[in-house]
Amino acid sequence: MNIIAINTAEKHFPLGKGDGTDSVHTDPVYSYALTLLETDTPMVGTGIVFTIGAGTSEIRSLIEGLTASLVGREIEELMSDFGNVFKSIADDPKFRWLGPHKGMVHLALASITNACYDLWAKSRGVPLWRLLLDLSPTQIVDTLDLSYLEDVLTRKDALEILEEHHASRPSREGVLKSGYEGYDTSIGWFNYTDEQIKHKVKKAVAAGFTAMKLKIGSADATRDIRRAYIVRDGAGDDARVMLDVNQVWSLPKAIRVSKELAGMAPYWIEEPTHPDDVLAHRTLSDAIAPLKIALGEHVSHRVLFKNFMLAKAVDFVQVDCTRVGGVSEFITVSLLARKFNLPVVPHVGDMGQIHQHLVLFNHVAMGHEALFLEYIPHLRDRFLHPALVSDGVYQTPQAPGSSSDFLSE
Repeated sequence: MNIIAINTAEKHFPLGKGDGTDSVHTDPVYSYALTLLETDTPMVGTGIVFTIGAGTSEIRSLIEGLTASLVGREIEELMSDFGNVFKSIADDPKFRWLGPHKGMVHLALASITNACYDLWAKSRGVPLWRLLLDLSPTQIVDTLDLSYLEDVLTRKDALEILEEHHASRPSREGVLKSGYEGYDTSIGWFNYTDEQIKHKVKKAVAAGFTAMKLKIGSADATRDIRRAYIVRDGAGDDARVMLDVNQVWSLPKAIRVSKELAGMAPYWIEEPTHPDDVLAHRTLSDAIAPLKIALGEHVSHRVLFKNFMLAKAVDFVQVDCTRVGGVSEFITVSLLARKFNLPVVPHVGDMGQIHQHLVLFNHVAMGHEALFLEYIPHLRDRFLHPALVSDGVYQTPQAPGSSSDFLSE
């Protein structure tokens, strides 16, 4: 199956009042820049990358500039050495200046990468999770760019992690039948009223969710504290309740307000301050222990993740394949997290479409704990094969590919 042309597209989905809002992003339009790999068959590989409205057209332009070398490639041959392909695109001398490895140029690479994996799975007639589990450790590692990680994760290390957990796979494959637990983010968007939150928490509990997340980061911290206790009271003492600041706090405020919130027992504090400030997160971690820190939505590449892990500044790794360089870099960061014995709980800019595959691979192939996966329902009717969540649990997808195709207009 040969790639004969590469097209791009974009999708924009305005949300309902208050939906998707947080302390920084007050008027989001969930949007995607698409890479479409046309082949000499009717099959098309679809790659997506997430924005909240602006910059999508610019990412499309970058996709067009970065993909010329893929035209004419046969998909199995391409993916057999995708680690080097990924590196060559990321280090393109005409575009690297715009990153490197971050910003819109890296988002364009994510869309391209995700399209390649989608086409690869479709060409074999299997869902992405099955494709990944069918690959040998060597084949997996051949799809990865491990450069700049040699001090903590060599090729040998990556192979050993995958090989070490291969024999014990049967003990973890039950998740493929039982499904993967979800947590509900849609109960607590920033601009929801207190009454909306009460209603949505009650609805989430009735739907089977035992974990949920509230957006905080108000100018007046008493608002955050009040709303956090509303969620705790509605969800019950046994529920896991996460609090997401979306980066808005300074370090002093993060220390102060986190301690004030400790009484409602948050499962984690997410993105408490600037996403590039590794040392601030380390200082905060020491100051608020035993409270835990989650981050990754705005950590743009594997090297920055490496530094957070080395600094012991993160407890839950929220790598997102539509925010880093796609499926390949997601797997790389997951291997890093396994090396540091940290759980991976992805942020779902893809609405859980691709990540429902990736968390299954992480659990079965690497032995990552099957914690839960974020669930945001607002676009579920926009996808051709939407993620199915029943009784708070993601059902294992069965359609070939990465579940990234949208319904036609």
